[in-house]
Order: sequence, then C-alpha cells, then structure tokens
Amino acid sequence: MSLRDEKIKSLLGINLDELKDGELQELCNEILESKIHGLCFSLYEDEQQPGDFVNDEQIIRRLNILKPYTDWIRTFSSISEHARIVEIAVDMGFKTLVGAWLSDDLSNNEKEIDGLLKLSSEGLVNIAAVGNEVIYRKELEEHQLISYIDHVKANTPSIPVGYVDAYYEFRDRPSITNACDVILANCYPFWEGCASEYSLLYMKDMYNEAIKASNGKKVIITETGWPSKGSDLWGAHPSYRNYLKYFIDAQLWSKEENIDMFYFSSFDESWKVEAEGDVGAYWGIWNKDEKIKF
Repeated sequence: MSLRDEKIKSLLGINLDELKDGELQELCNEILESKIHGLCFSLYEDEQQPGDFVNDEQIIRRLNILKPYTDWIRTFSSISEHARIVEIAVDMGFKTLVGAWLSDDLSNNEKEIDGLLKLSSEGLVNIAAVGNEVIYRKELEEHQLISYIDHVKANTPSIPVGYVDAYYEFRDRPSITNACDVILANCYPFWEGCASEYSLLYMKDMYNEAIKASNGKKVIITETGWPSKGSDLWGAHPSYRNYLKYFIDAQLWSKEENIDMFYFSSFDESWKVEAEGDVGAYWGIWNKDEKIKF
C-alpha cells in the first residue's frame, strides 16, 4: 500500500458533516488523485446528443483529462464513435469495460453484438457487458437477453461476460444471473429516494443483495453517483455538498472493501435532462465545460 493509500484509508470514519465545503473539496481531490477504480465515459458536449457524430479529437481530449485519475473506462455501445472510444482508450493505456447497447431494435442489436465481438477479437475488451438496463426498461425478454449473452460468451471464451442492470434484477432474475460470468450491478441510492445521510448504508445493502444473488461470482458496481444540482426525489436531495459527501463515502468504502466501482459519471451531459429530468445533467466529476467540479 502506498503512503497516499494509507492516508486515504486513515480518513475512514471521519464525520463529513463536521467539515466545510472547502474541506470536502480537498478530500475529493485527494481521493481522485490517489486514483479511483473506474469511470463511466461521458462522450457528448453541451449541444450534442446520442446519434451526433463525435470526432476523435474530442474523444482524445476527454480521455486525456481522465487519464491521471483512473485505469478503467466503461463505455456503453460498440458501434460508430463508441467503438473509437475503446480503440483510443486502449492505445492510451486504459483497461476497458465495453458495452453493447441493446434495445427493442433487434437489427441494431445485431450491429452492437457484432461490434462488441470485433473489439473483443482485437484484444480491446477486458470485460464485456451485453446490454445495459434493457430488462429494467422492458425492451427485451429474459430469454432474448440470455441468448445474446450466450452468443458473446461462446465467441469470447477468454473474456468475462456480464450484463448491466439494477442490483435487484440479479436477485429477481436468477436465469440472467446464471448466464453471466460477472455481475455488473448499478447501485443508486438517489434513484430510490434515499436521503443523503443514509446513502452509504443503502448502497452497501444494494451491493450485498447482488453478492447474495451472485452465487460466488464477482460483483462489480458499474454505476453509482449523486447529482450536484436538480430537483428532489422523495428524500434524496441533489446539492453540491451532498454530491461531495457521496463521492467521498463511496470511494473510501470501495477502497476499504476492495470493490471494483465505476463512478457515474465523468462529465456532465446536458442531453440527459430529457430522459431524467433536471438532475440528469449534473452527475459528472467534471462539468459540461470539462472543468473539475471539486
């Protein structure tokens, strides 16, 4: 363990409520500079949205911003510019958790699966994620998803293959859990209306639910975070202070327990307001102008 890691672990148990915002900012920076496990990659700038072309220069610029702070990048699609993210990231030395975006568009699903298999065959994928919350969105049936998972597993025997969804889906759908090599669980106390002061305990419960369902398979937290602005969701209050505290709690806990966690997200993305409400635009560690929010 490095001296920096020892210092980070010495912070366990500190009462964050007693700290001023500036002190919380310093802790966030200290943790980030110690390197966090992984980040979900945010591709789109302020006026961009899915479907827009994004050039390599933008991808390289954003990956360079993240490079000092993590070794792992998570992507959500395996076609077009999303495939370029993976290619460029590996060339820059990142490890990758690469997703195929599945939906009820079966023809596009085939393109995504083919793209994931191509990237895997080129040695660019460390962990393959076949779909993201497609069961939660009710866009595929279990047997359809399992067929895609089995197909990818059969063609990538040396790569762990899983599926990303809310932690409870793995508890409630053992057939999907059994099909996965690795359990890729999203854990969001905010989206379940949990008050900030109980959010770490709630995330631990979420993670443990996934562990119980996993039958001994590795569980990776593929998304967690807290918005820095926006409207309340029941008891969950977006604020800059709660955002800072959640980052500290989540990262210290994951380091203490040696849990692989991909934090959501790297950059604020304005396009998410349409799907998620005003909080959708404020999950990033960096803002939409690529300035660190700490």
